[in-house]
Amino acid sequence: MRIAVIPARGGSKRIPRKNIKDFCGKPMIAWSIEVAKASGLFDHIIVSTDDTEVAEIARKWGAEAPFTRPVELSNDYAGTTEVVAHATRWSIDQGWSVSAVCCIYATAPFVQVDDLARGLRLLESGNWSFAFTATDFAAPIFRAFKQMPEGGVEMFFPENFETRSQDLPIALHDAGQFYWGCPSAWIDGRRIFDRHSIPVVIPRWRVQDIDNQDDWIQAELIYNQLKDSHI
Repeated sequence: MRIAVIPARGGSKRIPRKNIKDFCGKPMIAWSIEVAKASGLFDHIIVSTDDTEVAEIARKWGAEAPFTRPVELSNDYAGTTEVVAHATRWSIDQGWSVSAVCCIYATAPFVQVDDLARGLRLLESGNWSFAFTATDFAAPIFRAFKQMPEGGVEMFFPENFETRSQDLPIALHDAGQFYWGCPSAWIDGRRIFDRHSIPVVIPRWRVQDIDNQDDWIQAELIYNQLKDSHI
């Protein structure tokens, strides 16, 4: 049995009610629920929330909200791993034979069915704990620099000043969309960004963190451009 877990707290300081705020015609969380349903990969799609309105909207769009997330997992310091581990343990306690758990963020409107399916295939392709979306940086991080207090700059890796960009390693970062994992990996709290994890690499133009209002506006612009381009 495979389950999807969508973490969705009610509170959000920078974008109030972010997880259920209207995004291009439907509640933000509905995009994640719908792609999980459309994929046909999951026996259960669970929304982990502490908020009754979020739970009601989740059920309306076809997900389950079978429990109220504990208070200690509903503050600003609760990590994704702990939240998914709680939902995983809850599912196992129901007698479900869980083989894989996919955390899908509630604010990931650009997740695609093919990506979810590819992630599952990668997870099952070897002895992997996790498979998660990642993309490459727009600029070579090995030639990055910081501004010093006096105003000048200093390279993080000065040994790479004369190295051509094409000769530097390709650096990836978390795309913040979904994370497939083995149940034991979630419950044991294994670190996702490690050698036991394999990336599902997606293009930069389908990646957008949504943490503040500027991010939200950019995500809407990306959505409308993709819609107008029939992508």
